[in-house]
Amino acid sequence: MLHASIGRRRFLKASGAAAAAAIFPTRAFAAYPERPIRLVVPFSPGGATDVAARLWAERAKDILGTVIVDNRGGGGGLIGANEVLRSPADGYTILFGNTSTQVLIPIISEKAPYDSLKDFQAIYLMCNSPTSIVVNSSVPVKNLQELIAYLKKNHAKMSYGSAGAGTLTNLAGELFKQLIGLKDLTHIPYKGAAPGVTDLAAGHIPMMTPNVGRPLLALHQEGRVRILAINADKRLAAAPDIPTSAEAGLKGMIAANFNGLFARADVPKEIIARLGEVSQQVGADPAVQKALIKSGFEPITDSGPDMAQKAIAEEIERWTPVVKAANFSK
Repeated sequence: MLHASIGRRRFLKASGAAAAAAIFPTRAFAAYPERPIRLVVPFSPGGATDVAARLWAERAKDILGTVIVDNRGGGGGLIGANEVLRSPADGYTILFGNTSTQVLIPIISEKAPYDSLKDFQAIYLMCNSPTSIVVNSSVPVKNLQELIAYLKKNHAKMSYGSAGAGTLTNLAGELFKQLIGLKDLTHIPYKGAAPGVTDLAAGHIPMMTPNVGRPLLALHQEGRVRILAINADKRLAAAPDIPTSAEAGLKGMIAANFNGLFARADVPKEIIARLGEVSQQVGADPAVQKALIKSGFEPITDSGPDMAQKAIAEEIERWTPVVKAANFSK
């Protein structure tokens, strides 16, 4: 009933918008934006998604004018995502979401708060932040295959940490367990990646499946942790010496957190197209790409509304069986 009610309201709004655009097309969209755009970041300041969002906002303001970054953290991204859905469908409130808001929340929640494919329109996927398989330097393994063999013999005393229950890093750990056929590897959830990585480096946990960022790469270079593999389809530009999981012998181990722009599904298509064009300009900027790579991201330079929407559908399809097999519920 909730989605039916939303759909009915959207039909009326969309019909009105379409009629107005037909009569006054130039007046309706050519001047967009006429006031500041609010970019809702559904996570706290300083996190990976916030870093990417501020890069977009800083560059996009040269084209669009004022862009106000509004951090609305909480609920794993749910609070910020709902804030955008409650805002007018005029293109002045957009979401800088990620895999958590657009893929995981809808499929992990027992009562899905929204349908990301029906309630949101993807605009542009800006970058990926792949997860990794990392061990403390005291674990006696040098590569992924040695770790798998070691885990099968010593799983009772081993565990893995993540940035929290239901996060992509948690799902990366569960996918790893499923692929190697190891069901009883204990999961230790943290309240964010930073405290987990700190414990990993200190030897309090032996293994973790975090997103790759500058702090983790620094610990790897210092020899305090050992990144055995990157869970992506290609090596990181910031760490070309570290193999992907597939290269290390574990096909299918791909778990990357995308970050990008999303709007309510009933925002006029002309505005979606305009934001997509601007985002392509931002993504093509060498300075933006360099900053993303330095922060541990992989820039995405061939995105757009259609490609982004399709990518989200594919991610939902890929992660749903993993979630079901792991018996997740929130």
